[in-house]
Amino acid sequence: MPWTYRHASREWRAFLDDVKDRMCLESDNMAYTAVDAVLQVFRRRLTAREGLEFASVLPSVLRAIFIHNWDVTAPRATFDDREKLVAEVKKIRVNHNLTPDNAIEATAWAVRRCTNGRDFERVLAGLPEEARDFWHVDVADPAELEQRIV
Repeated sequence: MPWTYRHASREWRAFLDDVKDRMCLESDNMAYTAVDAVLQVFRRRLTAREGLEFASVLPSVLRAIFIHNWDVTAPRATFDDREKLVAEVKKIRVNHNLTPDNAIEATAWAVRRCTNGRDFERVLAGLPEEARDFWHVDVADPAELEQRIV
């Protein structure tokens, strides 16, 4: 049985705690809404093949959120600058969305801490440059982004 299935709750809890801390959010619901919106905005810009390859390196709960209700027949959106992407994130579930301006960066930071770095980078290398930029995180110490739960 894959580790991510056996320890799905533990992985999800660690990820959600990272997101809440990084975004300074108070509840799991707020963090979930922000993460779901970030994932939706990103996947709109991928082909189904690219999206499934990306999802394949995510922990099981994030993988499920990423593909949930994805209309792969919808027209592919283009990548915009970060400010426009954040505005799009904030428009999803607008009545329940208290997403901060750092939502994409914070989600990227938390995703990197819960995925195998080599696998994540391998998948990103096969995506358009704008997709790689979406998940870029600047940190002073690269150890900060090492996988927490192995």
